[in-house]
Amino acid sequence: MRWQTPLAAAAVLAALTTSLSAAAAAPVPTGADGGSGDSAGKCSPDARFLGFSDSLDKTTYDGLSVGGLSAISLNGPKHALALVDNVGTTPARVFGLQLGDDHGKPEVAVDSVTILRRPDGTPYTGQDFDGEGLVTELGGTTVLATSEREPSIRRFSLADGKQLASLPVPSRFQVAPAGEASTNATFESLAISTNGNTLYAGMEGPLASDGTDAQGRTRNRILQYAGRPGGAYAVARQLAYKPDPGLALVELAYVHRDQLVSMERTFTPGVGNTIRVFSVSLSGAKDVSTQASLADAPDTVFLKKKLLFDLVNCPPSGAVAKQPQPNPLLDNVEGLALGGFLADGRRQLYLLSDDNNGATQITRLYSLAVNLH
Repeated sequence: MRWQTPLAAAAVLAALTTSLSAAAAAPVPTGADGGSGDSAGKCSPDARFLGFSDSLDKTTYDGLSVGGLSAISLNGPKHALALVDNVGTTPARVFGLQLGDDHGKPEVAVDSVTILRRPDGTPYTGQDFDGEGLVTELGGTTVLATSEREPSIRRFSLADGKQLASLPVPSRFQVAPAGEASTNATFESLAISTNGNTLYAGMEGPLASDGTDAQGRTRNRILQYAGRPGGAYAVARQLAYKPDPGLALVELAYVHRDQLVSMERTFTPGVGNTIRVFSVSLSGAKDVSTQASLADAPDTVFLKKKLLFDLVNCPPSGAVAKQPQPNPLLDNVEGLALGGFLADGRRQLYLLSDDNNGATQITRLYSLAVNLH
C-alpha cells in the first residue's frame, strides 16, 4: 500500500496518543548501529528487540530498485523472498534475500530477482498488479501473491516468474463498483499453514456494508481458503477481525491451527507511524460468510487478539528516521514473517518496511524474539 486509507480523525488521534504516551516511557538505549541498545532490548513482556538493518535502503539489483517492499516470506533457514509494491510501468517482482546474523543484528543482501509474468510471459506492471501479500508454497518452487488492485491471489513459478493459476475471490470482495471493497484496502496480507492446506487472506479495510464502529475500529474480513500446495484452493469460510481504533490490518502469519499473528498500522504526516503486532486466537472462530453486514454482528463473532508489542516501545537502538516519528525506529512497516525457535524458546520475528520509493521513508529489516504462548 502506497498510502494510508483515510481514517476518522478521532480514531487516528486516539491511536497516536497511545503510541506517543508509550514512547515517552520507552527505555533509552546505550548502544548504536542497529544493536539491541540495552541488554534486554525489551519491547514488552512478550517481545525482545534483536536489531535492525538499513542496508537495503535506496539500493538497486540488476538495474531494478529494491524499494517498495511490501511483504516478506521465509523460504529457507537463512533466506527470504520480498514482494515489491511496484508502481507505474515498473515490472512486478520478487527479490531473494540472503539473511544473516551479527550478534543479534540482522544482515540482509539481495541475491536474486524474479519478474512476475502474465500467462503469456509478459511482465505484470504497476498498472495491473499491486503486490501486497506473499507466501511460499510447500516445496519452495511456487509462490502465492496478492494484488490489492482487483483484488486477486495468483500463483507464480519461481523458475521463470510465469503465472500458473489464480484463486477464486468472492464477488463482493472486488473493488467498487464491481463489489463492496474500497480502493487500496483489500488483500494486504496473506498467510499459509505449515502443511500448505490452509490460506488466510486479510482485508486491510472493511467492505462497504461492514463499515466502522463507534470507537473507530473497522470491521474487516479474513478469507480462509482450503486446498493443497500447488493445487486448487476454495474459500472455506470468512472470519471477522477488528483492528485497534484508527489502525488497519496489514499482515498475517500462521502459528498453528488455532493461532495467527497479525500486524496493524497507521500513519499521520508530521507525527509518524503506529505499528502493533498481536497474537490472534482462531479457537472457536465463527464463520461470517452468511452475515450480510458485520455492523449487525455481536462482538463475540470477532477474533480475539492480544497485543504482543507496540514497536514504539522498542529501544531506538541507534536508528535514524528521515521524517518525524515518535520513535526513530519506526517506519512504514508492511511485511512480517515468523522464523524458527531461538535458544530462549521464543520465535524469531522479522518485520520489513516499505519505503514507497520515497526520500523520507526507509527500507528497514527488523528482527525480534517473541513469546507466542
